[in-house]
Amino acid sequence: MAAYFDFSPEAVAALAQADVARALLEDVGEADLTAGLVDPTRLARATVVARESAVICGAPWVERAFRELDPTVELTWHIGEGHRAAADQVVLEVHGQARALLTAERTALNFLQLLSAVATKTANFVQAVCEVPGARTNIVDTRKTLPGLRLAQKYAVHTGGGVNHRLGLYDAVLIKENHIAAAGGVRAVLARAAEVAPQARFVEIEVENLEQLKEALDAGATMILLDNMGLMHLHEAVRITAGRAVLEVSGGVNLSSVCAIASTGVDRISIGALTKNVKAVDFSMRFADDPL
Repeated sequence: MAAYFDFSPEAVAALAQADVARALLEDVGEADLTAGLVDPTRLARATVVARESAVICGAPWVERAFRELDPTVELTWHIGEGHRAAADQVVLEVHGQARALLTAERTALNFLQLLSAVATKTANFVQAVCEVPGARTNIVDTRKTLPGLRLAQKYAVHTGGGVNHRLGLYDAVLIKENHIAAAGGVRAVLARAAEVAPQARFVEIEVENLEQLKEALDAGATMILLDNMGLMHLHEAVRITAGRAVLEVSGGVNLSSVCAIASTGVDRISIGALTKNVKAVDFSMRFADDPL
């Protein structure tokens, strides 16, 4: 299933503008007291360096942060969006008003370090799966995102080569154990979903064993989430399903286990850690010694 969010340059720019506006309001407030020590007429040149290898992601947010404070700022990217930077490589050069660069620095780097971390982790999982002979498995994100930054993080997953799951509770149906119990069983809950949410992008139902899988298939399920199943059961689930439904795996997936899971023939592997357990990439910004 392809990404369904609008990641056109125009849509991403609008998203970045809204995110950065909130971030600058949070960080700067009424004024940057420390940057006020700098001559307002002074110009400066700075470089942003990746201190570790990473897939670069977040350029629209970085550019918006600087341009919000200095519309005339000049930015030169040495590593493009979605490309990998080596450790200690210059990623970006910035020329502009010294005060603006100082004030925007933390907001710009916060977005760059977070979104690059998500893109890098996603790319690592995607690359691992690509090395599995015959694998056709997509790496998929979840709703385990930072509040207020879900679309930005899903953009980063997309940039890293992953696939986006539902955006929220309103655009698709994901039926879990408690939904099944409360609605009266697998067949009943699937029928109810067709009634109540015909506009949903998809209806997916979670099963915990092979008997539930068979029941879901018999009830017409077209997307099934296999929760915390062992490899032997995953192989059998793929055999039983025989292409009648999209099969997704979730639960405790890591880089050590993802290849074995992909080799079972499942269609999707959803990983909350792509956006939840993220260690920010280390970037630094340094002013050049010679003033402009």
